[in-house]
Amino acid sequence: MKQMLGAALAGAMAFGATMAQAADDVTLQLKWVTQAQFAGYYVAADKGFYEEEGLNVTIKPGGPDIAPAQVIAGGGADVVLDWMPSALASREKGLDLVNIAQPFKSSGMMLTCRKDSGISSPADFKGKTLGVWFFGNEYPFLSWMSKLGLSTDGGADGVTVLKQGFNVDPILNGQADCVSTMTYNEYWQIIDAGLTPEELVVFKYEDQGVATLEDGMYVLGANLEDAAFKDKMVRFVRASMKGWKYAEDNPDEAAMIVLDNDATGAQTEKHQKRMMGEIAKLTAGSNGALDPADYERTVQSLLSGGSDPVITKEPEGAWTHEITDAALN
Repeated sequence: MKQMLGAALAGAMAFGATMAQAADDVTLQLKWVTQAQFAGYYVAADKGFYEEEGLNVTIKPGGPDIAPAQVIAGGGADVVLDWMPSALASREKGLDLVNIAQPFKSSGMMLTCRKDSGISSPADFKGKTLGVWFFGNEYPFLSWMSKLGLSTDGGADGVTVLKQGFNVDPILNGQADCVSTMTYNEYWQIIDAGLTPEELVVFKYEDQGVATLEDGMYVLGANLEDAAFKDKMVRFVRASMKGWKYAEDNPDEAAMIVLDNDATGAQTEKHQKRMMGEIAKLTAGSNGALDPADYERTVQSLLSGGSDPVITKEPEGAWTHEITDAALN
């Protein structure tokens, strides 16, 4: 009897071990460093939402030298987070990136200017120096300048583009009249550095009608032909969106989870809690499924670049509802 029980127990343990080993690996490449911008994924991992879906998810932080499109092209990730302008530009150059989910409904992109530069509306940009992020982040800005009819080659009738590092130094030291900022991050760095909201004027891309989609989930199109991969992505999206909605409802707790995952120790509780509050405004209203109208608005903005558009033709097959339909229904 003891032998039978022992054998049964050993069998159960072996079965349990097999089940534990059966978790499917997924590697996610973030667009930037560990911060509340990505809280939903860290929350999903921390709360066991991925584990419940039979997934073992590795979250790889990004940084100034990491381009998500290059990472996935080189096989370094199964899914990447990227802004749609960058993803569609990469797609037109031959990388088959496909949007499978869109947790961010609204854009957090802004141009933040000093009032003492004489700027009170976009009409005042002419002849000014504007800080712009590159590495794929410049595309919404270039579309906006095209819409305004402003050259980005400098001169009295255009704007001078300052290649902005991932900080706000140019507006603090007088190198630029305006700098690129996100509602949830760099704007607050300017405030923390000593400038007051009254000394600044902000132009939200959303308000200017040139907003494009940010922080979508992208995979390689060829991988979607694999049923096992698609099944993994359905589970990944479902767990991730559960993480995002939890983060929206519990912003302070989500910020602390992010801090626990910050291996650099560079982030602060104050900044992450503030960031999470702003991020929740951008994910609000999204269940993860891409809104075709938001996609179309982004595409038209990118196509309207005059003689130098970000993309030259309407993309085909750049997104799918197949994953979110299965994940959310």
